Amino acid sequence: MELDLYLRYGPALLHGFGISIACWIVGSLGGIVLGFAIACLRQWASRPLRWLLTAYVEVIRGTPFMIQLFILYYGGPHFGLVMDPVPAGILSFVIYGSPYFAEIFRGGFNAIPRGQIEAARCVGLDEATIIIRIVLPQMLVFITAPLTNFLIILTKETAILSVVTVPELLYQTQTMAAETFTYVEPFLALSLLYWAMVVATSWLGARVEARVTRHLRRA
Repeated sequence: MELDLYLRYGPALLHGFGISIACWIVGSLGGIVLGFAIACLRQWASRPLRWLLTAYVEVIRGTPFMIQLFILYYGGPHFGLVMDPVPAGILSFVIYGSPYFAEIFRGGFNAIPRGQIEAARCVGLDEATIIIRIVLPQMLVFITAPLTNFLIILTKETAILSVVTVPELLYQTQTMAAETFTYVEPFLALSLLYWAMVVATSWLGARVEARVTRHLRRA
């Protein structure tokens, strides 16, 4: 194993790792926000809008992420949407993740007893107050584990962004392998860095889950 390769290509690998993390964090946060909005609208919006959002969820979940990325990046210019690789990668993450997050939130909504929501309406609480004061605190208990699991999946999906020349971790790894004709060292570093992302995400998810379920342990 040629350890000096890590000294030569270490900065490039860390730069790609940083871009992977940035795309993952920004794309995941955008997907969570959009997914929560979709879940709320599917609960309380008019029936035609619910049908439209359901179709969106089914179409995005039923097509591969790589195909969506290709359509957005290479097909976007035909509709006047010209984007650099990194913004296109982040936007594709938002679009790809939002239906899955929406389904996680929908499951959380459905786990709340309907009687609580009806009682809140009877005492005159508006829908926003019901969501913030009644639904969300309880829903966090049900969605933390699946939310963490899907965030872990998204950490590894960042590798697909290399196909549209986003200079993320896999792109830098492939460059290192092509220039040095070595494969063990580059992909060993790739595996370890992705493993670090997964471990960090899992640890943070466990901490959040412990926080939101502490009242259950006291009980």
